[in-house]
Amino acid sequence: MNDSLILLAGMLTLGGIVTLVAAALPAPPRLQPALDRILGEHSAGEHDQVLVADSSRSERLGALLYRRSPIPLSGRQRKLLRLQNKPIAEFYADKLVMAIVGAVLPALIGFAWGWMTGQPSWWPAGLALAGLVLGFWVPDVLLRRSARVSKSRAVESLLVFIDLVTLERLANASAAEALQSAAMLSDVPLFVQIRTALERARLEQQSPYGELRRLAEELELPELRDLTDIMQLDESGAALSGTLRARVKELRNAHLTREQVAAGAAAEGMTIYMTIPALIFGMIFLGAAMLTLLFEV
Repeated sequence: MNDSLILLAGMLTLGGIVTLVAAALPAPPRLQPALDRILGEHSAGEHDQVLVADSSRSERLGALLYRRSPIPLSGRQRKLLRLQNKPIAEFYADKLVMAIVGAVLPALIGFAWGWMTGQPSWWPAGLALAGLVLGFWVPDVLLRRSARVSKSRAVESLLVFIDLVTLERLANASAAEALQSAAMLSDVPLFVQIRTALERARLEQQSPYGELRRLAEELELPELRDLTDIMQLDESGAALSGTLRARVKELRNAHLTREQVAAGAAAEGMTIYMTIPALIFGMIFLGAAMLTLLFEV
């Protein structure tokens, strides 16, 4: 038991020293935001997502962990975080909390087991280290598993957004006014992203269609690009209400078809779990007969 405590104390001390040294070192400047501004490609990417989350101590710690982490976020992770309107600092705060929980709980269980059995061992410290590493990656796994649900919710939000834009157009609003008014009616993640893109285009005194197309490419939402193409026809004096209604009907039918296919695949995947009890009972009944045949004198 004493050996485990000494080993754990040494690991914690070494981890604290490494953390203090990493915090004292100056962070290298990130050149990507500056290059994006020079090239005119600045968007609400990872830099803006970090700056948004500064309201709580946990998010400030998450932002610090993000700046010091040697493992960068992938493009797919950034896209999923934007679809959920979740700041990167909050995501890294979740990683920090899960890493602490993963390190503390196995160590406590291991030390309690060693204290009750009276057999000291080194494995509680090993469990703490393994739990620390696994806990750090748990939010990444959860984020990856939520990809399909996030994409489905984004498409559903976009369909509602198109309906709202259609209503605004029927009220004789211009294309830009219809987009802005519809985006102000909800705080779901996609509406927030569209509202941010429209506000950025307004501040830059640019047409909103370029920002919406860029947002569609970043989020991989071709439906938003279709909406942008239709709304841009307003500049040529085309009537958009009928076109929008026809397009949203097509998109909704396609979305329902994809959901039905996914539901059918999930239902077929559950059939294997339904056959397991039957196989178990079959083995029980056949086992007795097979043992009788094999060991019959």
